[in-house]
Amino acid sequence: MTIFSRLSDIVNANLNALLDRAEDPTKLIRLVIQEMEDTLVEVRSAAVRVIAERKELERRIALLTRDRDEWERKAEFALTRDREDLARGALMAKASVNRSLTDAQTQLAHIVEGLNQQNVDIGTLQAKLADAKAREKILLTRRNTAENRLKLRGRIHDDRVTDAFAKFERVEHALDEMEGRVEAYDLGRPKTLSDEFADLEADQSVQDELAALKARLNDTAKPTPEPEA
Repeated sequence: MTIFSRLSDIVNANLNALLDRAEDPTKLIRLVIQEMEDTLVEVRSAAVRVIAERKELERRIALLTRDRDEWERKAEFALTRDREDLARGALMAKASVNRSLTDAQTQLAHIVEGLNQQNVDIGTLQAKLADAKAREKILLTRRNTAENRLKLRGRIHDDRVTDAFAKFERVEHALDEMEGRVEAYDLGRPKTLSDEFADLEADQSVQDELAALKARLNDTAKPTPEPEA
């Protein structure tokens, strides 16, 4: 089983559990990334053990190679001394060492092949992890933007905002009537100094009320800032 098939099994099992509980989609994204990070740590730890095994095999191969060469040298030396019996024994010992050497070299080849594949898998997993984190940022940004837009739409269509606009219109209407009565009252008669001050004070009162209502309306429609993380 490759690290990706194992990772897929783990992620799918946990995703199904979260989906059954109707969890927040951002939790699903974080789960995938967490599983990838955990798998990466686990695979690297396993690679450390395999590398140590490879180094041990390389030392054993070097030792067996020296033993093989030494038995060959002894066989040649025995023949120079007319000791064919010793030469034959040395060659038999060399053959035994050579079999062990061949087995060790075969085992080393498998380990090296596995490490090469593991190196490729780790590189691929790192690239997928980086891509997953980049996508997580994009998805979180989209979610936050959608939530803020939803809140703003809710405030725009809030009954309190509608009611505030209705009051705003009533105040404007009342102001129109007041100004109409003033104008009708003053038709045909010149304004006294007292009249001028009375009009000015009445107009200022209405303007103050209108400004206060506009301020409350703006505060109600303004979106609430999100708390800092």
